Amino acid sequence: MLVQVMVHEVAQNVLWAILFAILFAIVGAVVGILIVLASTSVLPKFLNRLTPDVDEEKEIVRGNRAVAEYFGRITAAAILGISIIVAAAVLGGLLAGLHG
Repeated sequence: MLVQVMVHEVAQNVLWAILFAILFAIVGAVVGILIVLASTSVLPKFLNRLTPDVDEEKEIVRGNRAVAEYFGRITAAAILGISIIVAAAVLGGLLAGLHG
């Protein structure tokens, strides 16, 4: 009788851990997507403010390849960095859900 109760409690705890892990992963993924989308809209404006003497958009339209490559690489690197941080946070939440 005692073994059945213990097995039932263990199974219930495992199911709760799986549920919390899935919940943390979904919430973390949604928040991560929102952060990455926000960064893709804010980051180019931030880079434009860092270089007030250069209008990157005009230079790109005029065909200035150096400005286009610099602007694209800096923006892509920053978004990739933010994505890596968000992925680590989601993984941490998933592991916390499975551990708890």
